[in-house]
Amino acid sequence: MARRILIILHQERSNPGRVAQELLRRGCVLDIRRPSLGDPLPETMAEHDAVVIFGGPMSANDDLPFIKAETEWIGVPLKEGKPYFGICLGAQLMARHLGARVYGREDERVEVGYYPIRPTEEGGHLFEDPQYVYQWHREGFDLPSGAVQLAAGDDFPVQAMRYGPNAYGIQFHPELTTQMMNAWLVYARHRLTQPGAQPAHIHRMARYQHDGTLRAWLNRFLDHWLPEDRQEGEQAPPAVTGGR
Repeated sequence: MARRILIILHQERSNPGRVAQELLRRGCVLDIRRPSLGDPLPETMAEHDAVVIFGGPMSANDDLPFIKAETEWIGVPLKEGKPYFGICLGAQLMARHLGARVYGREDERVEVGYYPIRPTEEGGHLFEDPQYVYQWHREGFDLPSGAVQLAAGDDFPVQAMRYGPNAYGIQFHPELTTQMMNAWLVYARHRLTQPGAQPAHIHRMARYQHDGTLRAWLNRFLDHWLPEDRQEGEQAPPAVTGGR
């Protein structure tokens, strides 16, 4: 049986990008849902093998019904032991669910562009040292109790974490294609004026330098997070379902 992956997005235009491409290449079925637009979250993970929660411009601290619902719902995959992958907001929601602080810096400094991160001793099997990753966030999170830090940064110290055997959260965006990055640079160009943000031409120049490494990291991570267990010769079913 092909694995069925729950994909949670936060805006109508949101795109799971390379994560979706790589999961489809591995023969997975994607169930795409947008709770912010009214899509329901499953009561259990019985019909899903894993979940990926992506980013968005909202904050894990926002008093929005769907943010509160998602934060509480994260307990479902964690309690059932299903693989969880939180990207940016998805990581911050997991941190908040686990009781950690999600915060913006007092000096309002952000990470928007390519920034270096360093593996911790526990994260050396996943990350290079240093590794430049694509960031687009104004908030970070403290390491929750019981979690293991896998990568560290300068302005936002916790860049990647693991909770339990298979729940991961990262601050950066390995899912972005070049087309997605260009769209972000247009639609959210006001973010480029914030303290610490890099100008658009640096984004594009750094992509030529670092995107190959980040793409390789995503493949390595997905193989680690979701090991291949489909029997050789099995056929993958139709690829994408659900959602608005």
